[in-house]
Amino acid sequence: MINKVDFFVFLDDVQYTKHDWRNRNKIKTPNGLRWITVPVKSNSIKQKINEVEVSQRVNWQKKHYNSFIANYSKAKYFKDFEFLLEDFYITNKWKKLSDLDIYTTIKISEILRINTNFLKSSEFKIKEKDKNRRLIEIIKLLKGKIYITGPSAKNYLNIELFEKNGIEVRFMEYKYPEYQQLYEGFIHEVTVLDVLFNCGDRSPFYIFT
Repeated sequence: MINKVDFFVFLDDVQYTKHDWRNRNKIKTPNGLRWITVPVKSNSIKQKINEVEVSQRVNWQKKHYNSFIANYSKAKYFKDFEFLLEDFYITNKWKKLSDLDIYTTIKISEILRINTNFLKSSEFKIKEKDKNRRLIEIIKLLKGKIYITGPSAKNYLNIELFEKNGIEVRFMEYKYPEYQQLYEGFIHEVTVLDVLFNCGDRSPFYIFT
């Protein structure tokens, strides 16, 4: 999705939701899929995304780092991209979840040579509360004519309202080709690091559909 747009806006000033992809992802192990989760403080459900703080009760960064080492060190291109793990889990210490999400997304986009303008919705200081009108206002400020979003947005987007404002809505279709993974079988729903570790410079072929 990021590779298809001129502007990618992190919607960071809306309410945080639990059991979503903002604080967790999946890795492939010899025993199948495994969740890796960033712990957040207990009051997070009442906060905006950019207010959510990472819990420091456990050393989750070291735990995640060790999980990647244990499950991906034998991947063909692991050594080429191991520096990302060092950057994400050793060099940097995270206090806010949104800082982690935004930093890692931009860093991986740079690795994939994606040339896109990144912005945060909080930078626009929009007071509109309605989900649809809020998005439309951001798009208009960026002089956009096309809005690309994930398929789950079909549950709440008022497409007619977007069209009345001269904005075409397009939904992403996640149909990616398979590639050679570690361990038996192929599984799609894993972290982008799985592609990088297994495919190296060929990774864009399996991502830019």
